[in-house]
Amino acid sequence: MDPRATALVVIDLQRGVVARPAAPHASSDVVARAVRLVHAFRRAGAMIVFVHVGFSADDRDRLKPHADQPAVPAAQMPPDFAEFVDELPIADGDLRIRKRQWGAFYGTELDLQLRRRGVTTLVYTGIATNFGIESTARDAYERGYEQLFVEDAMSGLTAEAHQFAVSTIFPRMGRVVSTDDAIAKIGG
Repeated sequence: MDPRATALVVIDLQRGVVARPAAPHASSDVVARAVRLVHAFRRAGAMIVFVHVGFSADDRDRLKPHADQPAVPAAQMPPDFAEFVDELPIADGDLRIRKRQWGAFYGTELDLQLRRRGVTTLVYTGIATNFGIESTARDAYERGYEQLFVEDAMSGLTAEAHQFAVSTIFPRMGRVVSTDDAIAKIGG
């Protein structure tokens, strides 16, 4: 990978998401591996993107379709729901994207900022595999980005959902790798 054309995309490693149960990898393990990736990618000169989901206090900026499992209203979320976890080494030069749905492209400046910086390859870590990461990856695929999915640095809400995305969806859009493989590929 060319570090100048690569971005590490850290999806939803925020207090309200990391506090939930995750599988097959514990949230704490995902955060620890994400930190390793951030350090390695930063050393190599790659772009780092921190994505989080959050809503306005009146909750009017969020999708609310009629659904069998509707989203929890913003008023019921902890006040620090959208804050990145303290372990993440966020630096001034990193891109921060706030989204209001599962995917990080729609309604944000992510695509614009990646293209202006010449980024063509995205590497993913975060929670949840089958929500934020998969939705973002599907949009990135349709925009022509190369993609790497760091399997042991992401987790789903269930092991089955994670495994389905990793074994069925992601191999059709890019390559599935381990944390060690991603660090070796970036040269960090």
